Amino acid sequence: MLDHNHETTQQLVDAGAASAATPKAVAEQSDVVITMLPNSPQVKEVVLGENGIIEGARAGLVVIDMSSIAPLASREISQALAAKQVAMLDAPVSGGEPKAIDGTLSVMVGGDKAVFEQCYELMKAMATSVVHTGDIGAGNVTKLANQVIVALNIAAMSEALVLATKAGVEPELVFQAIRGGLAGSAVLEAKAAMVMERNFKPGFRIDLHIKDLANALDTSHSIGAQLPLTAQVMEMLQALKADGLGQSDHSAIARYYESLAKVEVTR
Repeated sequence: MLDHNHETTQQLVDAGAASAATPKAVAEQSDVVITMLPNSPQVKEVVLGENGIIEGARAGLVVIDMSSIAPLASREISQALAAKQVAMLDAPVSGGEPKAIDGTLSVMVGGDKAVFEQCYELMKAMATSVVHTGDIGAGNVTKLANQVIVALNIAAMSEALVLATKAGVEPELVFQAIRGGLAGSAVLEAKAAMVMERNFKPGFRIDLHIKDLANALDTSHSIGAQLPLTAQVMEMLQALKADGLGQSDHSAIARYYESLAKVEVTR
């Protein structure tokens, strides 16, 4: 394994993993290589760059990229790997740090169905849901759809809780009243408490959600789809980043609404 965080690397080595100095060296010692990186440029560098995976790859290697990147980038990387008879799956995840820790992520996978089936158990070891969504790039299209829904849900939750607070109704009671109805959701369960407890320690950072929505908007423009609500939430996230909250959890979208209404949502 290879990570820029030496402390993390050492913890895994102490647990029995073998470390390598370069992505090329990882590929030379592996049948399957899993990558998880911030965005498209980093994945391209690790896979296709100098001392990258492609330089150490042999025919039959499988690359599972679990990064959340642009679908077009996934297709370009896959095409380059295919020239060396290396298969690739794009397999981004959802669930954030808590579900990564307890192995209950959701994995959305694009690529050849036979390769997916070959690698299914490996991915299932870290997830409760592993779904093949289509050809290469489909995994990241699915992740973009996921991120649009999550962003809009957090914004809607924030808008509602700020409304309740401004109207003089305790947000905790509103949460308890609506969580079992149609407004209930995984987002509401995960994020309402964080807002009311003023706990914006990142499970998923605003900076990363900006990256995902930028990829969603770029993709939508390239295919002629319109995402007006996504564009609005993107502006909220950019405003929060400008206020120094880029490293905060994306539930801090609530702070955007709070600043407009001059209230604070608390228990």
